[in-house]
Amino acid sequence: MNVAVVLYTSDLRLHDHPPLRAALSSCDEVVPLFVRDRGVEAAGFAAPNRLAFLADCLAALDAGLRERGGRLVLRSGDVVDRVCAVVREADADEVHMAAGVSAYAHAREERLRSALEREGRRLYVHDAVVTVLAPGAVTPAASDHFAVFTPYLRRWSDMPLRAVVPAPRTVRVPEGIGSEPLPARDSVRGRSPGLARGGETEGRARLTAWLRDGVARYEETHDDLAGDATSRLSPHLHFGTLSAAECVHRARAAGGPGAEAFVRQLCWRDFHHQVLAARPAAAHDDYRVRHDHWRTGAAAAEEIEAWKEGRTGYPVVDAAMRQLRHEGWMHNRGRLLAASFLTKTLYVDWRIGARHFLGLLVDGDLANNQLNWQWAAGTGTDTRPNRVLNPVRQARRYDPHGHYVHRWVPELADLPAPAVFEPWRLAGLERARYDYPDPVVDLADALARFQRARAVS
Repeated sequence: MNVAVVLYTSDLRLHDHPPLRAALSSCDEVVPLFVRDRGVEAAGFAAPNRLAFLADCLAALDAGLRERGGRLVLRSGDVVDRVCAVVREADADEVHMAAGVSAYAHAREERLRSALEREGRRLYVHDAVVTVLAPGAVTPAASDHFAVFTPYLRRWSDMPLRAVVPAPRTVRVPEGIGSEPLPARDSVRGRSPGLARGGETEGRARLTAWLRDGVARYEETHDDLAGDATSRLSPHLHFGTLSAAECVHRARAAGGPGAEAFVRQLCWRDFHHQVLAARPAAAHDDYRVRHDHWRTGAAAAEEIEAWKEGRTGYPVVDAAMRQLRHEGWMHNRGRLLAASFLTKTLYVDWRIGARHFLGLLVDGDLANNQLNWQWAAGTGTDTRPNRVLNPVRQARRYDPHGHYVHRWVPELADLPAPAVFEPWRLAGLERARYDYPDPVVDLADALARFQRARAVS
């Protein structure tokens, strides 16, 4: 019998999985393989929240495979060494995997291809598995990628989508291929107490419920901080327990302004992936250099710690940062506010914020995290790089009754709006009732500082 290995990475599902479908079409038996990559751990990306969510995803994938007569094989170590070892054990002719966009993913693919070719085996890398379209599927006439979102959206929206691939009915795995025990969520220390559950079953149920009950109102409610009216599907998209292409197909079938707005967010995700695929250095270098001289020193260090702890004295920023710590997730509007506050109000290097987010976010995707941070910092693809989000005005607009702040900053829970937006303005005795810090910086002074810095740069 001929055998194929399917190497799972950020595509932990059975539904709409082109590499698995291709392997099953060409071979009699398949080894579904996941490698706990030591390179990922060494790079610092093995954060507790993602490890716990990953444990759920692997358990769900293994359960789905067992329902179809198969099982998941787990190995740990260098991904190329472990894949080649399994290939030899199974006497497999080919390996199938989803394409990645980061510099690390590209290097991993090339290393694996070279190693397999030396042994007379073939590697097949499949596009449009992690994203809706492949990163290079649409390009402008004068560049290898789009640097501005709106023209990308227009071209992206006109492109035909590949058909959704059904989940297989049967998966035959060769005998004698050993596996390490699957990790358990409860064994992961340091995870956020409110971390959501992972896995394909959970993701598909959430998508179905969202399309039935939530997406119709998404256009008008997606920025409502207290309403929590976003899909919360980003962790499932990051781990690939949901197919981004299937999400677009199903959202378009639902129709309406809310579905269109949701598809637009999925396009933003593809946009960032195509930027990073073309410019891998944007994961750590300014995409557009502004010659910023970011603040350092003792005062900046204290403000950074206050920001991380949710003790800046600006309630909506602190609410967002505390939600991040508790859930390993943050509302999108909160992410924008927190990032703008760090980079433009405090004038701190975006890389510090991006690193902190990656340490906690369950959906900590390199392309989306780094490039959204650069967008907020004005070093990325934003066409208005010097815009500054005022946290008081933003709170009044997107949390008008203060309910989001009340939920996440309990020391202000009985302070009604509008006073809750600026608690430092309370009179002496009333102010003393609340164990809440004064602002770490004056907004007017901070804005003037930022404008001076950008004027010089």
